[in-house]
Amino acid sequence: MNFTRLVTITAFVSALVPLCAPAQDAGEPYSTHVSKKWKISDRSRPMAVVVTPGTASTDEQPGRPPSDAIVLFDGKDLSQWVGRHGEPAPWYVGNGYFSTEPGKGDIHTKQSFGDCQLHVEWATPNPPHGKDQDRGNSGIYLMSLYELQVLDSYNSTTYTDGQAGAIYAQFPPLVNVSRPPGQWQTYDVVFHGARYSPDGKILRPASETVLQNGVLVQDNSVLTGPTNYMSRPPYKPGPDKAPLLLQDHDHPVRYRNIWIREIKEPAP
Repeated sequence: MNFTRLVTITAFVSALVPLCAPAQDAGEPYSTHVSKKWKISDRSRPMAVVVTPGTASTDEQPGRPPSDAIVLFDGKDLSQWVGRHGEPAPWYVGNGYFSTEPGKGDIHTKQSFGDCQLHVEWATPNPPHGKDQDRGNSGIYLMSLYELQVLDSYNSTTYTDGQAGAIYAQFPPLVNVSRPPGQWQTYDVVFHGARYSPDGKILRPASETVLQNGVLVQDNSVLTGPTNYMSRPPYKPGPDKAPLLLQDHDHPVRYRNIWIREIKEPAP
């Protein structure tokens, strides 16, 4: 290569580096939540709050939630939930679980939530009935807007952004880790809601990370807006918190061991 040409290319690449490199204070590690108030490894910085971890579930027995979790179903009643018009939740409560009552409508929590860690266990009917979307269909709606699909996707075919583990009509799961009908399955979700400026502009879109049965199926997926069938609704300014909703889709899907931990802004 011609020496003059090499020097020119080197100078061009060198000029691009400051434009491509992320902003960083000298000597400061990369992080999304680096504190400006505390020195690195500052021993006077307050310690993290102590939380007792929960225990894992088995097929026969639900696990125990972390000590700081808000329990949304304790295996006994639906006192934390209401129906579509604010009436007592009309779904069936069995021995340690509850299930959808086809035709009775969706239910949602009395309390509103925004950024959170959510744990839900669910099981589709056994023996299975129907095919495609008509097979153990329900859904978990964060803030009543963003559906994480519940479906019997074990040896069953449907459109990929509508199977179990999908953020409905937006993001297919990375892999299909569905268990057979009747077996308990778990969703562990880390959710961050949208944020808006005072004039209604979107500052931060909603995002979800999801583990199904302990396997990553959504990796910080950034939502285009609320989920909907065959359409992409835009974001609309709203509150930072809203109820968690469970969908009645005319299938008797069971749920148990539902708990949630609110995610608070990190200390400065």
